[in-house]
Amino acid sequence: MRRISVLGATGSIGASTLDLIDRAGGAEAFDVVALTGANNIEELAQHARRLNARIAVTADESRLDDLRAALDGSGVEAAAGVAALEDAAREPADWTMSAIVGAAGLRPSFAAAGRGGTLALANKESLVCAGRLLLDCCARGDTTLLPADSEHSAIFQALQGERAATVERVIVTASGGPFRTFTTDQMRDVTPEQAVAHPNWDMGVGISIDSASMFNKALELVEAKYLFDLTPDQIEVLVHPQSIVHSMVGFRDGSLIAQLGPPDMRGAIGYALDYPERRALPVERVDFAKLARLDFEAPDPERFPALRIAKDVLEAGGRAGTVMNAAKEAAMAGFLDRRIGFLDMAVLVERALDAVACDGEPESLDEVLALDAEARAAVAEAMKRMDR
Repeated sequence: MRRISVLGATGSIGASTLDLIDRAGGAEAFDVVALTGANNIEELAQHARRLNARIAVTADESRLDDLRAALDGSGVEAAAGVAALEDAAREPADWTMSAIVGAAGLRPSFAAAGRGGTLALANKESLVCAGRLLLDCCARGDTTLLPADSEHSAIFQALQGERAATVERVIVTASGGPFRTFTTDQMRDVTPEQAVAHPNWDMGVGISIDSASMFNKALELVEAKYLFDLTPDQIEVLVHPQSIVHSMVGFRDGSLIAQLGPPDMRGAIGYALDYPERRALPVERVDFAKLARLDFEAPDPERFPALRIAKDVLEAGGRAGTVMNAAKEAAMAGFLDRRIGFLDMAVLVERALDAVACDGEPESLDEVLALDAEARAAVAEAMKRMDR
């Protein structure tokens, strides 16, 4: 029986992962080692009970008693806090989903990467902030790293059976989000409620806002660099509003291989869960006659400066990725609190990249976390000046 852990089980990616596990037999088909979550204690406990998990962990230490009460009589061990998340990630497992959102997922991803098995990575930040370090950690731990988001899964699938030397370019597609046709002036006054209303994907708040600003795509460009050992000039973005073509790979003979599917994260997650097999998945089948057309357009880095920022980060190296991500997370918190406008997020990220020395690759995870803190402090200071 395959041992499985899901880090970030109560988020949108975690929920999709557990849906596939349930459909494949649940506790009778899998030995569920660890499930982790944040503040949704009732949901975490329900999942842990249903799947007979060995341990359930909440990131919030203050909620440990609540989790214990929710698991009372189940036999599932309860734990809480950052250290407990790492301990859970280190528990022996054959397959681990890393789906904790943001930089909070860094340490658990590294803990899982160091102990073998397969790491299905949905936490983009692990590669954006510490790409070379994470790849080295996987190599030392004899851990197989598989992408579990739609764009990088698409690239990974398109590369099967191909030689890296024949790859000319990688095209990462973007839906364009809810503001694809908005002018800059229109975007100045958008609200958090508008930003989370994605036209195609059902995602959490943070990922939805990242998509609306295209910072999600900025992170994916950096992630692609490390996952597939690409140079910055090999990576492109193409806006594709229907979200059917998830990404493409172009080869030196002029050929393009694209991976297509419905806008359902269970496709990419299921591919990682079942790899190298392709098993039946409960996703909608694309009806091309009904769809009728697929549209593509060049992105606009003036209206979506996150893409321009990403290009600079790709050239600068991994430390810049750490600063970009930390500044983006801090700026997003300011936007959600209505302290700053939607367009101010990119302004604050650029200010952080100017304020923090960040050329080259980080040498340790501790250095990554120190850079993260420095970037957040730079954004906090910049927001204070904006408030005056």
